[in-house]
Amino acid sequence: MQPVALVLDSISGLGLAVLAASTLSVLRFARRLAEPCKPAPAMSVLRPLCGAEPGLEAALASTLGQMRPGQQAVFGVQSPTDPAIAVVRRLQARFAEIDTTLVIDPTPHGSNRKIANLINMLPHARHDILVFCDSDLHVPADYLARLAEALAAPDVGLVTTICLGLPSVPGLVARLGATGISHCFSPAAVMARGLGRQDCLGTTMALRRATLDAAGGLHALRNHLADDNVLGQLVCGLGLRVGLARTVPLTGVAEARLADLWRHEMRWARTIRALEPCAYAGTFVLYPLVWAMLAVAVAPGWASLGFFALAWGARALAAGLVSRVLAGARAPAVPVALLPARDLMSWLEVGWAFVGSRVVWRGRVLHADAGVPEVPAVSG
Repeated sequence: MQPVALVLDSISGLGLAVLAASTLSVLRFARRLAEPCKPAPAMSVLRPLCGAEPGLEAALASTLGQMRPGQQAVFGVQSPTDPAIAVVRRLQARFAEIDTTLVIDPTPHGSNRKIANLINMLPHARHDILVFCDSDLHVPADYLARLAEALAAPDVGLVTTICLGLPSVPGLVARLGATGISHCFSPAAVMARGLGRQDCLGTTMALRRATLDAAGGLHALRNHLADDNVLGQLVCGLGLRVGLARTVPLTGVAEARLADLWRHEMRWARTIRALEPCAYAGTFVLYPLVWAMLAVAVAPGWASLGFFALAWGARALAAGLVSRVLAGARAPAVPVALLPARDLMSWLEVGWAFVGSRVVWRGRVLHADAGVPEVPAVSG
C-alpha cells in the first residue's frame, strides 16, 4: 500500500475509534432509558409553528396524547393565514380535554423568528415549568415526565434531549438527512456529554420561568441564530447545569430534494462553526468512510478495498446499535447503502461551513454568529 493511502486509512481508523467511543457512550446512556419515573407535573408546552410541514399533525399529537388536565399546550403562528392553524384547530377538537391555546401574533422581535414567535406566546403560558419544543418533534410517551425528572435534579436549570431522525417524506434524501441526525450528530452529542460538555440542543429546551427571567428572558436570544447555545450559556452563568433527559424523541426530516437538505444542514454546520471554529474543524476526522474512499482512489487494490469494506461494516453495525437501543421499534431502518454518501456529504459540509456565514432558514437569509449573549447572566 502506498504511504499516502496508509495515512488516509490511518485517519479513517481514528474516525472508527471515535465511532466506537460514541457508540459505547450511547449504550451507557441507553441503560437508564427504561428506569421508572413519576408522572409529569403541571407545565406549559410551547410549540412555535410555521407552515403545515409534513407530519406536523402527528408530531403535535404525540405531545397532546400524553398530557393530562392541569397541563397546557401553547401553539403560536405569526400569520393569520398560516396553514398550521387548521392543523391546530383539528387537534383542539380531537383533544378537547387538554388545555390548548393558539396564539396568532405577527409582532416582530429581532432577527430570529422562532424566538419572536415564542416571545409572543410566552404571556399565554400559565405554568412555572416551560417546555420549548420544535414543531417537527415526534415525542415518546415518557417525554414530559422525563423532562420534569431531569429538571428536578440538583443544580439543573435547563433540560434538553438528543433525538433521532425520522423521514417525513418518502425518498432517499429524507433518509440521508435522518441518518445524519441519528447516526452522526446524536452519538457525538452523547459522547460530548460524557466528556463534560453541557450543550443545549434546541429541539427541546425545558426550564422554570424564574430561571428564564434570571437569565435575561427570551429577548436575550432574539438576535442569535444559535438561540439554544446562548440560553445554555446564560443558564450556566447562573451557576446551574444543563441536564440531558432520559428520553429520545424523533425529529422529522421533510426535505425531498438534495439542495434543500444541503441548505438545511449548512445552517447547522455554519452555526456550529461560528460558535467553535477550532473544534468544528477537528470533526473532519470523524467520517471514516470518506478517508477510506480516498485511500481506494489513491491506491486501488485489495488492501484499500478491504479496509473500506471493514469501515463500512463498522459504520452499519454502530448505526444499527444506536437505533435499536435508543428507539427500538420506533426507529426507522438504517439506510446502510447510504452511509458512504452520508459521510461524504457531512465531510463536505465541514469544509464549506468555513466559506462564509450566510444561511437560509425558512426562506430568510441570516448570518451565523458567535453566540455571545447580549446581556450578562445575573448571579443568585
